[in-house]
Amino acid sequence: MLFFRQLWEAVSTGKYITLFLEGFGTTLIIAVGASALGLLLGTVVSVVKIAAQKNRRNRWLRVPEFICNLYVSVIRGTPVALQLFIMAFAILAIRGFPLELTAILTFGINSGAYVAESLRAGIQSVDAGQTEAARSLGLSEGQSMLAIVIPQAIKNVIPAIGNELIALLKETSIVSMVGIVDLTNAAKIIGAGNEMATYLAPMVVAALFYLAVVYLLIFGIRAIERKLRQSEQHIDEKKAEKCRQRMVRRLAAIDAAFEKETARGKEA
Repeated sequence: MLFFRQLWEAVSTGKYITLFLEGFGTTLIIAVGASALGLLLGTVVSVVKIAAQKNRRNRWLRVPEFICNLYVSVIRGTPVALQLFIMAFAILAIRGFPLELTAILTFGINSGAYVAESLRAGIQSVDAGQTEAARSLGLSEGQSMLAIVIPQAIKNVIPAIGNELIALLKETSIVSMVGIVDLTNAAKIIGAGNEMATYLAPMVVAALFYLAVVYLLIFGIRAIERKLRQSEQHIDEKKAEKCRQRMVRRLAAIDAAFEKETARGKEA
């Protein structure tokens, strides 16, 4: 019973709920900003790496490819907490520079490395015939990549990208290590000895906030996947109907030609 009383106190006290909402807002700002930056960086890096692999004779692409490979290797090979410390206390240790922006840049750069590898795998999973067909229609290599390949690759990697976004949201809980009052830090402040003097109830409330957002993300990702499957099925049905109509016309033409030849044979 004591736990439930403390839980009610955490969600009913105006000061506490205000602190929770402010921390939750900071968490969402960092997560959304980092996600957008990560998707942008990941797309650019994956396209550069794929272009370099397809054009080995182009020496100008070797330097960008090396930079992208180095970026992915370093970011994926070091802890995100260490990256946050380096950004906050070394690279961006500028008086007055917003810590929230530092966190967005750190998590966005970190997420971009994972998104890049997911997108690269998705691009490579698209049939090469798609690119060849696009080139035969007069599209350039860049237009084929942007208009034909990347949309199909994104459809293939939506589950992986969704998992990365969920992981990114939860990883933002470490920003309290550099002094940002996010949702986790807000729960820590509320549970301190000069406030509630217990961490269990505030941390459970914070966990419920995270769970709500994660399940909303899962619901959104599944809705997008269903929409894409329905769209793909609709396109396949249209193609099948066109093929059926074409076949009917051809069979009708064959029947008409056969009847004409039969009529000529009888006249002869």
